[in-house]
Amino acid sequence: MLAAAVPGKLPLIGHGNHRYRVDVHWSKADPAKYPVRDCHEMVQDSGKRLFLLTNHKQNNVLIYDTGGQLIDAWTLGFAGAHGLSLHREPNGKEFLYITDTGTGRVVKTTLTGEIQMELPHPAKCGAYGEHDVYSPTETAVGPNGDIYVADGYGSQWILRFDRTGKYLGKFGGKSSQPINKGKFLQAHGVAIDTRGPEPLVVCTARIRNELHWFSLDGVHQRTVYLPGAYMSRPVIAGPFLYSAVCFGMFPNDFRMWQNRGFVTILDGKDRVVSNPGGHAPEYKEGKLQILLQDQPVFKNCHDVCVDTQGDLYVCQWASGQVYPYKLHREG
Repeated sequence: MLAAAVPGKLPLIGHGNHRYRVDVHWSKADPAKYPVRDCHEMVQDSGKRLFLLTNHKQNNVLIYDTGGQLIDAWTLGFAGAHGLSLHREPNGKEFLYITDTGTGRVVKTTLTGEIQMELPHPAKCGAYGEHDVYSPTETAVGPNGDIYVADGYGSQWILRFDRTGKYLGKFGGKSSQPINKGKFLQAHGVAIDTRGPEPLVVCTARIRNELHWFSLDGVHQRTVYLPGAYMSRPVIAGPFLYSAVCFGMFPNDFRMWQNRGFVTILDGKDRVVSNPGGHAPEYKEGKLQILLQDQPVFKNCHDVCVDTQGDLYVCQWASGQVYPYKLHREG
């Protein structure tokens, strides 16, 4: 059951200074006019608008205000729309980067959906052989404009392109061994971590429950293991790293799939400080104990967006075509 709430208030989840009131009816979109399949990812622009990416071909992008009112919608017709990143260029203009896992397309668009650039397929630019599998799940843009593409459903590389789309190199690659530093088993998400003295690329190895950090040129820096956390992508906001957890499981142990859906939050020392929807984080002799769902708020969390007020928006997949839930911060 959900944690007891003050009468008239929304249910409360989370721990320590990261506690939230859950609003499952935040979205005011009409599902008859704006249907969704999976709500994959969400970002906020400088105008405080929220851009939601769905894999419904009728409307890949739904645009909201923070109160849940739908402002606009548009589509690229992508049935595999999966990854959504926002980048502000030095001139102040903002663009979206969208991946389609089905077709392998990675495009840069305006905020109104006009395609400005499409990255080359790895087999066309010398990154992959003709028969290597490519199914990109996520992008991130570095401080100099370099674009990092996580091939999370394909060959497990992080591909690097310059701002014009020229291929520069790759790092990572596949390994099924646990704590194999710098290697992946499902390189699902990628972001730029700007919290330290130098920006780093941070990536999730989802099936192995790991986060990996690299220099901007792809040299491995460190790995953190979060047992049970099947993370989608890392999200950096202030001094914290947030990630949506689809379900709790150990690597290659599918018996844990029934323990589903929560958000995990790490501080600048890579320690978990809160798990909204999950059990409170516990460390024994310095080792993090398994992370599992505690309160049945979510099913399969796929992304978390942190707005300028510190409130969260949680996107879910395979969850009955629900719109994002809003978590109003209290702690």
